This record gives sequence, C-alpha cells and structure tokens, in this order.
Amino acid sequence: MTAKTTKPKTLSPPKTAKAQCLCGAVTMEIDVPARWAFHDHGAAARVAHGAAYATYVGSWRKRFRILDGESYIAPFENETAGITRHFCATCGTPLYYETTRSPHMVNIPRALFTSRTGREPRYHLRFNELQDWTYAGEALGPLKGFPGVLFERPKKKKRALPPPEF
Repeated sequence: MTAKTTKPKTLSPPKTAKAQCLCGAVTMEIDVPARWAFHDHGAAARVAHGAAYATYVGSWRKRFRILDGESYIAPFENETAGITRHFCATCGTPLYYETTRSPHMVNIPRALFTSRTGREPRYHLRFNELQDWTYAGEALGPLKGFPGVLFERPKKKKRALPPPEF
C-alpha cells in the first residue's frame, strides 16, 4: 500500500470591491462577497444621505480597508444611538457607519462602490418610517420633450355612467 500524496492547495487572494467618495479623496475596499445589503428607510439614514432611503452594504470590519485619504475622514458620533457616521471632510460624502451594537461590522453606502459587492439588497430596515413621497413603483412614462425624464402619469378619472332608463 502506498500513501497518497496530496498537493497543497494554493489560496487565491480574495476578490475585492472598491469604493470612493465623490471627490476621490477617500478610497476604500471590502472583500467580497459582502456580509449583507439592505435599504434603510429610517430618519437618520434619510437625513444623512438627503434621500428617501439609503442602501448599505455590510462588511466584517476585518474585511474592510481604507486605501487612501484616511486624514480626510470626519466622524460624527451620536452617543445616544450608539452610531458613528464617517464623512469625507472635503466633499461631504457619507462614507460608512458603525454601531456599538455590532462592533465587528461596518456599513458602507452601496452607491460608493464601482463594482459588484456580491450581495443584493433584500432587506428593508425601519420600513415603518417609509415616507409618503417615496417612489413606490408607480407606472412611469416618458415626459415629452425631455429625454431621459420619466413621470407618473395622472390617474384617469372614471367616466360617470348615465342614469339607467326605465
């Protein structure tokens, strides 16, 4: 009987997804796939992003790296909520946030990534805070004379039926 010899496995480097702020002063990356992705409809996310909701990608802290521009990062700490949000001090882009509740996680806005992150946003947080002015999938049509602009068509009024004849 001869002993089987096994060839040692060579590990390929992890795949990464890069992210950056609007002005490019801060660049980051995560190993993919990301841990999760979600839409946050809460007031804090809405105000921090100036949008109806914010879409985030969650990563383990040990799989998250700031590649360049660490000196441009400005934190904002909300001690009551246990959340620290980080912004680019040059252009104001929201970069990532972390919570005391999950100290091993970092959440990065999905829009900052230039490639796929390995996760699609399938979760909605604080959906009960969804605003009535948020787009909810209504049918849209092209706005004549404005290429690339879509609008919600007004609802057609039902015509009143004539009174029945006897």
